[in-house]
Amino acid sequence: KELQQLRRGDYITHVDRGIGQFVGLHKINVAGVEQEVMKLLYDEGGVMYVNLASLRRVQKYASKDGFVPKLNRLGSGDWERVTSRAKKRIKDIARDLIKLYAKRKLEQGYSFPADTHWQKELEASFMYEDTPDQARTTLDVKRDMEDTAPMDRLICGDVGFGKTEVAVRAAFKAVSDGKQVAVLVPTTILAMQHYNTFMDRLSKYTVRVEHLNRFRTAKEQKSIIEGMKSGTVDVIIGTHRLLSKDIGFKDLGLLIIDEEHRFGVSAKERLRQFRAAVDTLSMTATPIPRTLQFSLLGARDLSIIATPPRNRLPIQTEIIAFGTEGKQTHWNVAREAIMHELYRGGQIYFVHDRVENIDLIADQLRAKIPEAKIHVAHGQMEGHELEKTIMDFLEKKYDVLVCTKIIESGLDIPSVNTIIINRADRFGMAELHQLRGRVGRSNVQAYAYLFTPPLSVVPKVTLRRLQAIEEFNELGSGFNLSMRDLEIRGAGNLLGAEQSGFVTDMGFEMYEQILREAVEELKQEEFEELFKDQTPTSQITHHTSVESVVDVDVDAFIPDFYIESDTERLDIYRRLSKALSEQEVNEMRNELQDRFGEYPEEVEFLFLTVLLRVIASATRFRKVEVKGKTLTLSLPPLTDIEFYGNHGETSSPFQQLITFISHQSKGAMRLEQSETDLKIVIRLQEQATQQARLEAVVGKIKEMTQNLPRTSEVRGK
Repeated sequence: KELQQLRRGDYITHVDRGIGQFVGLHKINVAGVEQEVMKLLYDEGGVMYVNLASLRRVQKYASKDGFVPKLNRLGSGDWERVTSRAKKRIKDIARDLIKLYAKRKLEQGYSFPADTHWQKELEASFMYEDTPDQARTTLDVKRDMEDTAPMDRLICGDVGFGKTEVAVRAAFKAVSDGKQVAVLVPTTILAMQHYNTFMDRLSKYTVRVEHLNRFRTAKEQKSIIEGMKSGTVDVIIGTHRLLSKDIGFKDLGLLIIDEEHRFGVSAKERLRQFRAAVDTLSMTATPIPRTLQFSLLGARDLSIIATPPRNRLPIQTEIIAFGTEGKQTHWNVAREAIMHELYRGGQIYFVHDRVENIDLIADQLRAKIPEAKIHVAHGQMEGHELEKTIMDFLEKKYDVLVCTKIIESGLDIPSVNTIIINRADRFGMAELHQLRGRVGRSNVQAYAYLFTPPLSVVPKVTLRRLQAIEEFNELGSGFNLSMRDLEIRGAGNLLGAEQSGFVTDMGFEMYEQILREAVEELKQEEFEELFKDQTPTSQITHHTSVESVVDVDVDAFIPDFYIESDTERLDIYRRLSKALSEQEVNEMRNELQDRFGEYPEEVEFLFLTVLLRVIASATRFRKVEVKGKTLTLSLPPLTDIEFYGNHGETSSPFQQLITFISHQSKGAMRLEQSETDLKIVIRLQEQATQQARLEAVVGKIKEMTQNLPRTSEVRGK
């Protein structure tokens, strides 16, 4: 996807050399063989050329939106210092997370019984079919609740993916066993929304649901708090008000927290006291990268709901610049969009994030669209007035809600299927993604219009952000398209400010890699006993470090007459460099043929060299060299016991190769040994074409290695 692709001028992180800048793809001639390389620029004019076979060592630098990093200087040692310092601190933080995990596992909480008949009935009455992720998350939560250790689970799911339904089911399970449930939310609007949802789902089961916030009258609050203390209130939904000192419970069994990262430090401290032995379920729509799942290693358990509900249509998204080249103005677009929505009986959000002139905007809309009933909502309104406005909108007393971004999290109104965001250039990607997620909650086609100044005056970085939102219109794109902006925000929220500093120093992907390594080392060195039942990730991917080098004497690259775009070529090189199976290589062949037509021989040579790398890496050869009529295979270092086996072992990969060589005709194959390594040298037979020669090489290596053990990663493909 475009967001993942490198463009000239983008910053990159090279695993060994640090932060540089991508200049473009260049062709160079090495020993008479033409190849395409990636040119990187470093501090003080340093230049580095990266062979496209080594692209896995280059990652796009991702940090806070618009942040410009400092380039590293080649050969200075700065990069090594940055990574070792970061690894030490990251290890300290990971160690604390593991200790927290260990402590939680030892604590005794309340163990809920298995599902009742009523529980099954409630779940069956859900109007939508569960997505696989939703069903799995529900099981995870119930399993945690039935366990004796207190639950601390975080559910990540994009807007509209059904996290609330999982929370409703958990709440009902707790209430069915006589326990009380507290649902803590960051905003009044979200509290009202959850209150309506919980009432809708639980009212027929005589569950008493209440909501508490600063806008309830003193008398109402007093009555509700007494009910909480006496046990007559089963589910209480509220904002920070729930954390006040006068709040108490008769028997709290479950705490549900929505968008926890939006609570302040003091609120979080109070939450920790709550949490001691109470099952806790947190929910967030801020994506957390999948790869962080095992890195966070269950300092809290993590469930991800990444599959959108069935029949949800992508939100049609369009950037509309003010006064579009003398054609229809953005006001005309607004009128058209609003009238279209009114004709089909729907409602509209018009987001304008400036309270000082929001009424003026509403008046302009009323003048343009007299047919629509328009009302204003923003956070500076009196509590009761805001609550009444939202409730009236929910009840369809208004058609258009002109509002600030207070609707960003929480408002879930299926009849609203058009959103217009005024001055979208002033919003971050995460905000735009969340705002757009307020529509498209049903199986009706939804529309999002991003109003901006003329594109010629919009900064390039802002325009790219808007274009990404326009392009990634699928529900769930926050997860599935790895929006870096969102991921970084997610990581920062989970891991704190210091971690965000490391992300800035080295880029997000490198930070992730170091975090993974630090966690794995701790699990195997200091906390071996705690994780003895888990398969170490390093065992699963033990051989991934064996990255074979392939050196062939043919031109293996994608000519620019075949694919003109540097970005497109680089993307294909990147994908090929990550291929782990012959099937993936063949799929890429078919894709190129389908998209760009019959490919030239240089591309066929490229596919064959990638295939050689895949097979050689899977069987742990360090290097494959094809020169004229000679094929040379460099075997792993002599210290690799897994490959060579113990003394006298006859079934090791090495012994199998020796047996294979001994059955070949004299002079066709020989073993060469130096002090440090071993090579197999093979004499190739004459072939009519270069392609036939390379295909013969692939065939020969396959024949030699067909009985050798493959790395699990490749075999798994």
